[in-house]
Parts: sequence; structure tokens; C-alpha cells
Amino acid sequence: MIPDVNVAMIPLGKVNAGMPILHEPKRVISPFEFWPTWFFYTPVVLQSIALSAFYRDWALPLITNPAIKLSGMVGESKNDIFTIVGKRIQECILPFVTVRKVQCDSGDLLSNVKKQLVTSGLCYPLVAKPDLGCRGAGVKLINSDEQLKNYIEIFPVSGRFLLQKKSVYNAEAGIFYIRQPDEPHGKIFSITLKYSPVVIGDGRSTVKELIEKSPRANKLKHLYLPRHSNCLDYVVPDKHEFQLAFAGSHSRGAIFRNGNQFVTQALEKKLDKILEDFEGFNYGRIDIKFQDIQTLMKGEFFNILEINGASSEAGHIWDSDTSIRDIFKTLLKQYRILYQIGAKQKKQGHKTPTFGALLQAWREEKRLVKFYPMTD
Repeated sequence: MIPDVNVAMIPLGKVNAGMPILHEPKRVISPFEFWPTWFFYTPVVLQSIALSAFYRDWALPLITNPAIKLSGMVGESKNDIFTIVGKRIQECILPFVTVRKVQCDSGDLLSNVKKQLVTSGLCYPLVAKPDLGCRGAGVKLINSDEQLKNYIEIFPVSGRFLLQKKSVYNAEAGIFYIRQPDEPHGKIFSITLKYSPVVIGDGRSTVKELIEKSPRANKLKHLYLPRHSNCLDYVVPDKHEFQLAFAGSHSRGAIFRNGNQFVTQALEKKLDKILEDFEGFNYGRIDIKFQDIQTLMKGEFFNILEINGASSEAGHIWDSDTSIRDIFKTLLKQYRILYQIGAKQKKQGHKTPTFGALLQAWREEKRLVKFYPMTD
């Protein structure tokens, strides 16, 4: 049954079309919304040490999702995940091609990539994203051969990236899904609504001036000004939107809001059905684009952008209204479940990896990420 949620939605033609119009947050930016990661994860590390002692195995989180390398804690390949899933999920995943950057002339590589795109029936606009990496690193919207060539030139040699069809939908969310290995059905642990930040033109002010006038954008201008350095003097027409961030990542400037009120049995059943085709996936976040909030609640009309594993966060905690107590409570609960599922997987015969394997994957991802193009 779909709950009767009477909520206004952002209309078509807008950057965030289809997203629900929620109440204004109490705080434009919370005092701790952008505090360093170590502050929030120190209690998680301490709890993990205790859980490792309790279960007598520190590496249980790395077998929570046996189908994914290191459960998706680090170093997992988007391409590998997309190619091992079953038909039901593949039908929801936006079409893509995977490109490996080799040591050759960028023009030759561009020509080869364009042939791949033609063969796959893909055309601009496309979303470029690194095969390894998280938090929106290196994600760019590609609208032309020139932009694609620039992306190829900047991208590190030996790395891989995906070129994925841009969704026709504007609304975006991250759905955190958990299914215990000994249970037939999963649960939605969290829904994060991801709003692209915009400034509204007045016909007189430049992009730079609009950013500096905006209560929230001004506090994040260290993200937005470098990203739009080539158009800071552009005067935005009256009542027109200027999008400040494309990637749906909080650390890259997207606005996250708590969408847990929109969890429905219909949506859980839909995820159960399609994720049956991904044996060995029990814990993680599915990032999606969707038509509008009402159809999403029915489990209809959405595209899958990515499937993330053990390192996923329940992103709703970065809603500026979330208390610091609830942030810690959610993170600690996530990791207790992670260990619990890992313990069950170990009893079923899955072996935990070595610390060396984890370290190698982390080093490889870190080596590549620092050379990725700037995120849109």
C-alpha cells in the first residue's frame, strides 16, 4: 500500500524536477555538516575494534557482499559490478561503455571511444565517471567531442572510466538497502534525497555575485567558484536557474535531505525483486535517478546510476537538520549490521581476505583518484 503523502514536487523544466518540496531546513548548513571525516569515524573505528574482538575476525565487513571485491569497502570496479548482475538489474542500469586509458595519442583514443559509443548506440550527453573511486570523484557531464577529449587527456594512464547515458530524469536519490543472508526479503535502511544546488538569476548579477549572495552557496564557494571559473562573470537571466553542482555527492556540493518518510513496502518489494538477480549483494546503497517521488514510492520509473557496497553511508545523516547524536547513532548501527552480516557469511563458508589485499586496493584507488578530472 502506498501511503497518502501529499507533497508538492518541483515542476518540469527545473533542475530538480520531480523532487519533493520539503520544509525549509532549520539551518542552511549545520555546524558539523562539513567537519573532517576522522571526527565522525573515530567512534566507528573504536566500535569496530570491539566488534572484531567479539567476532574474533577484523575482516568480516569485507565478506558482507561476497559478489563484490572486498565487499565494496574499497577498490571495487563499477564495470565489474554492472557486468555480473542479472537481467532484471541490467534493465534498470543506464547503458554505458568502459574505456581504459592507454599510452597513446589522445586523438586516436577519442576515435576508438567514439566507435565504441556508436556500436553501443550511445550519444551525447554522457556522464563520465572513473571505474574506481567514490564520493563523486572525477564525475563529469560530457556534451561534445571536445569535452570528451579533454576528459581523456586528463584521466590517468592505465585507469578506466565509464561513459554512461545521462538519465532523462532529474530527480536523484540514494537508497540504502540491507538484506540478511538468512532472510528472503530486505529492508530500506535509508533514503537520501539529493538536490542539485542552484542560484536564481535576477538579470543583473553575475554567477560569482549570486554565489556570494546565497546563504548556503557562499559557505561552499571554495567548491563552486573553481568549478565555474570560466563563467563567473556571466549574468544569469531573470528567474533562470544556474546549476552549481552536477554530481550527486555531498562532499562535492550537492544538498542532501532526509527522505525516510518516503520508504514504502512497494519500493522495498521492487528492490527485492531486482536484487534477486545480484546474488551475494546484501548491504549497500543504490544511487538512482527517478521520475518523481510518487512514482518512486510505487517502485516505478527509475534508473540505476551506481551500486555501492560496504563503504556506503546512509547519506540522509548529512541533512543539515540532523543532530550530531543521530549521525553517530546511524553510523554505529550501520557498522554493527556490517559485522553481523559478515559473521553469517563466514559461517556459510566465505573466507575473509588478508590485510595486504585491503591495503593494495586502497593504495591503487588512492593513486588514481588524485589524478582524476575536477568533478562537475
